[in-house]
Amino acid sequence: MQKTLILPGWKNSGPLHWQSLWEAQYGYQRVQQHDWLRPLRGDWIIQLEEAVLAVPAHQTVRLAAHSLGCILIAAWAGVSRSTHRVAGALLVAPGDVERPDVRDMLPSWSPIALQKLPFASTLVASHDDPFCTYERAAHLARAWGSQLQDIGARGHINSDSGLGAWPEGHVLLQQWPPAPVAASFGLTGVVALPQPMA
Repeated sequence: MQKTLILPGWKNSGPLHWQSLWEAQYGYQRVQQHDWLRPLRGDWIIQLEEAVLAVPAHQTVRLAAHSLGCILIAAWAGVSRSTHRVAGALLVAPGDVERPDVRDMLPSWSPIALQKLPFASTLVASHDDPFCTYERAAHLARAWGSQLQDIGARGHINSDSGLGAWPEGHVLLQQWPPAPVAASFGLTGVVALPQPMA
């Protein structure tokens, strides 16, 4: 059995966001944070750790993250002893918190943890995301060992992107190990990432 934890980004996910729709439709659990407007990395890491530890031992964990939630997973994975509980993570539209305009607003989130994640992961990136360039997202996918999924030009892949419940994203969430998704889902495909030189 698996437990799916929803990890929203900065300012949480509204009622029309695919994360909220998945929560309502499938009974997934949102990891609640003490302060969505002034997020502190250490506090958010503790909340994720407690949520993972609260899952019964016979269940594995799936993580479905958006924006700052993706950066949270990388930070948590670098310090947690509970990562073996995670079967896989869907990382959607990671926010580039190292950009000067964002770093000043979220000072505790830099630098981004860039170690390889100890579990399977898929990173979904958009070519016109206002919070992270596609090239930067590809860099993060390479560093984290994630499969990069190109969604084309869909903004920040949120409620403003017109995705609704985003069924193609839900297919990605359920595929472990990650596998390519048919073009009929509106995704342009899996991108082969060159490995960094030793």
